[in-house]
Amino acid sequence: MRQKITKIKGLTVNVEIVEMSQADKNGGILCYLAAIYIQVQGSAEKRLVRKSRLPGAAAALRKEIQRDGIRAFERLKL
Repeated sequence: MRQKITKIKGLTVNVEIVEMSQADKNGGILCYLAAIYIQVQGSAEKRLVRKSRLPGAAAALRKEIQRDGIRAFERLKL
């Protein structure tokens, strides 16, 4: 099992994307899960915003946040 954590720091909130995947011996994906958390600056509490089982969903969200900034959060329904 492989786990990758990506943190995107912002002015008011931080975004943490946790991706977990498992592959068979030939490299085929058996299982994939991405969880996106929002953490307000200065708080220890993280809130789950979205989960996805589609490979590549976390990378698409990461690009969207970097491109649109705070406007990407409007679509996440904070």
